[in-house]
Amino acid sequence: MTCLVIDGSYGEGGGQLSRYAVALAAISGRPLQLENIRAKRAKPGLMAQHLTALRAVAEVAGGSLEGAEIGATEIYYRPDRIRGGDYRFDVGTAGSIVLVLQALLPVALHADKLVELTVTGGTDVKMAPPVDYLLMVFLPWLARMGVKVRVESVRHGYYPKGGGAVSLQLEPCGALRPLLAEQPGALRQINGVAHVAHLPRHIPERMAAAARDALADLGAMQIGVKVLGAADAFGTGGAIVLAAETEHAVLGAASVAERGVPAERLGADAGYALRAELETGAAVDIHACDQLLIYAAQARDTSRFLVRKVSQHARTVMWLIEQFLPVEFRVEPWRGLYRVEVRRG
Repeated sequence: MTCLVIDGSYGEGGGQLSRYAVALAAISGRPLQLENIRAKRAKPGLMAQHLTALRAVAEVAGGSLEGAEIGATEIYYRPDRIRGGDYRFDVGTAGSIVLVLQALLPVALHADKLVELTVTGGTDVKMAPPVDYLLMVFLPWLARMGVKVRVESVRHGYYPKGGGAVSLQLEPCGALRPLLAEQPGALRQINGVAHVAHLPRHIPERMAAAARDALADLGAMQIGVKVLGAADAFGTGGAIVLAAETEHAVLGAASVAERGVPAERLGADAGYALRAELETGAAVDIHACDQLLIYAAQARDTSRFLVRKVSQHARTVMWLIEQFLPVEFRVEPWRGLYRVEVRRG
């Protein structure tokens, strides 16, 4: 099969493009030459979490991965057969576990038997979805599409040392149901969790209170507060994750704790972000949109859903998927939102 050459600086040009390019090569069976990896970034090339994701996909999908090392700006991957089994991967830093799983999960769906994964690294880090967003928002969408996956957040881990762990079991799924989310329906409940590790309880309490204030007039709400100890977390950190359950959808928002950023700001940021999703009438939030595209592209029928904004991340992913799979993406403005359609060719 002809090798597909992908420019890693295309569009958003970040680590997501590199992770998904290798994942799509595995899914499609196409050999891949990936050039100009993260060329637009201040530090171009692969970093630890990107490298872990690429090596993890190559281990699950077999084949040969050449040139994959820290700082590499070009790699070559020739996939083989996707195999189930028990796998363990360590980012080695606080690099995001969730971003590694973004590359692994759509590949593991095509395995020949059950896939069991344990990934160690960061669970709640900047520029990545927190693990509770994965559990509360993303996995419910996958369940609607027919994905059977059980995930356990074994231990939280934060910048700079990581040390968190997430384990999961995923059953292969040959034909996904389409993602159909064109109307959110009435709001039923807002749920959330604010947590910290090895920090005073008043910090997550202030996060939760600020989120409640931002969402106060919208209806029923329950935001839990947790303080994690040594058994449940490595290092110091925290996050707040919110999920709105509507009649036909689930929408989420999150903030990760940062040194010097007040707890009230973290809670308010998450609250107003979720409020924006609800007030516009979106059925899929902007972050879930980015992550669900690769699954919608593998569904047996046409997917359609409404988002309030199509990010540069999402547009880059759409372009990339079309290079590997026989699908077409259509994005059209609709009543202040965007309707995304994913049609198989």
